[in-house]
Amino acid sequence: MSTWTESRPVRSAGVLVLLVAAVAAAALIGVLGVDGTAERYQQLQQPSWAPPSWLFGPVWTVLYAMIAVSGWLVWRRVGWSRALVPYAVQLLLNAAWTPLFFGAGAIGPALVEIVLLWATIAWTVLTFARVRRSAAALLVPYWAWTTFATALNASIWWLNR
Repeated sequence: MSTWTESRPVRSAGVLVLLVAAVAAAALIGVLGVDGTAERYQQLQQPSWAPPSWLFGPVWTVLYAMIAVSGWLVWRRVGWSRALVPYAVQLLLNAAWTPLFFGAGAIGPALVEIVLLWATIAWTVLTFARVRRSAAALLVPYWAWTTFATALNASIWWLNR
């Protein structure tokens, strides 16, 4: 099924770049906005199943690429529509977690925030599934990782209260 957005390759590439930039901005808020996250992570009491801090960078790099492509696939099908609202909301919530958890040291409020992020990813997956199943499928690893991160956040909150 071809749509008007798929028939304009230059515009389509431009939107992909825009979405990559938006996802990169969400990532960079945490990376550049908060110093010493690896050190802070090491200082916290953690469950035995907590991953090493070096693992987060590679995992998030792959997930962010998938998030950008997912949004682009939906845009190609329906353009700038309401289908992208949950996508934008989850990006904002994603950007807020690192400054809250590491920057403010607010582990409890970060737990509440990541639960909201998890629910918003679910909303995005369900919305995207109605538009383009492959776009929804690209978000499933992100949703799974956020499920793990929510459990980790809850455990760290419990161990450090």
